[in-house]
Amino acid sequence: MPSALRGRQSITFAVLAIAVSSFALLQSLIVPVLARIQLEYHTDQTTVTWVLTAYLLSASICTPLLGRVGDVVGKKRMLVITLGALTLGSLAAALAPNIGWLIAARVLQGAGGGVLPLSFGIIRDEFKDKVTGALSVIASLTAVGFGVGIVIAGPIVDGLGYHWLFWLPMITTILAAVAAFLFVPESPVRTPGRLPVTPAVLLSVWLIALLLALSEGNQWGWASPRILGLFVVAALVALAWVQVEKRVPVPLIDMKMMRLRGIWTTNVVAGFVGFGMFASFGFLPQFLQTPKSAGYGFGASISESGNLLLPSAIASFLVGFSTARLIGAVGARAVIVVGTLSTAVAFVSLALFHDQTWQLYAATTVQGIGSGLVFSSLAGVVIASVPPEQTGVASGMNANIRTIGGSIGSAVMAGVVTARVSATGIPVEGGYTVGFILLAVGMALAAVAAAFIPDLHTQATDGPLRDAENAELSFVPAAPTS
Repeated sequence: MPSALRGRQSITFAVLAIAVSSFALLQSLIVPVLARIQLEYHTDQTTVTWVLTAYLLSASICTPLLGRVGDVVGKKRMLVITLGALTLGSLAAALAPNIGWLIAARVLQGAGGGVLPLSFGIIRDEFKDKVTGALSVIASLTAVGFGVGIVIAGPIVDGLGYHWLFWLPMITTILAAVAAFLFVPESPVRTPGRLPVTPAVLLSVWLIALLLALSEGNQWGWASPRILGLFVVAALVALAWVQVEKRVPVPLIDMKMMRLRGIWTTNVVAGFVGFGMFASFGFLPQFLQTPKSAGYGFGASISESGNLLLPSAIASFLVGFSTARLIGAVGARAVIVVGTLSTAVAFVSLALFHDQTWQLYAATTVQGIGSGLVFSSLAGVVIASVPPEQTGVASGMNANIRTIGGSIGSAVMAGVVTARVSATGIPVEGGYTVGFILLAVGMALAAVAAAFIPDLHTQATDGPLRDAENAELSFVPAAPTS
């Protein structure tokens, strides 16, 4: 029976969709319960933020690395192994006796980010003339899954306890791993070669140094030798990483591809969108759960804070159905600019108007519409900007840069929000105000980058943009697939 079903596109796509959705859900299921975890493990807000940041940091490094390993040893094999890592990470998190253990478990879960480039690669190898549509749906699942995870976390915790935020994904990823082993065909395309180990090490060093400095600056002192030293290390190693990426035969992030207008612009936008999305979703539930006695906040439960974000998730999902028509009418550039500016307006609204729940509902709905316009449009521009054989690596790179932006955004928001705390240990209201204004600035910068996106007026095709601005494609060596 398994052999008869193996290779069917519908079954393969279903398995990949479940795998990607599981990874996306694990990004966000934990978000509404960070305040609860802080109390359970007797820690502070800066430390508990690492439960989210560690996951994003690990995913930033493992996503492209495991994708390249899949090119060498087989994408199906690595998909099963990656789902196994997600399973083990979920088990470790469910049994975590302390906050350090939980953060380490989240690092292991973050390795599950490899499902993204592996899924992109399998689709490219197996789906032939349906590559574009399948890639777009899989890419959109990362955004939808993130929003859904925030909404369903509350009912799971209320009904079963917060440990089930890890038990349920563990069960799902076990089933997905078995299904992948039985039904997903081993892709015939292999590209043997060296793995990008050196770029991965350099990327991890400068990201860890930067995130540690951002998160610990309030405690250690922003002018202390340790913090200044971490910033210097981050800057120097980041420069070294860029130079190495330019020279290695197998880059982690293809800097040559980044020269293309349709690629560098969408990647800059993705980085800022990740910066804003992960930081806002990570801290808005904590704002809502703050006791009213603090002078702000609503004393909301986990379910109530998750429900407040439900309009954002619904709006983000529904707007995707009209994106193709909008792109045909006004072009992808205009759609993405409007999306980024709408999200910036939403963050400004959250910063200045948060005394009534209707204000928050309105702001998060606008944010959902804006992010939906951006997410559903970026994938098409990326796919249209490169030859068919590079769609996997280009799509994976865009998703990875969004995750890197998210890890930085979470650390920055943590540093800003916890800069001043009251006698009870609760951050003052001004920290959230400054934090959301900062996120709005990030989205405004994303809009500036979006203004340079090629003016595509159709959904992605399986070939590169044909305008003269991308003529340099002919002179760029094909990137290793991932």
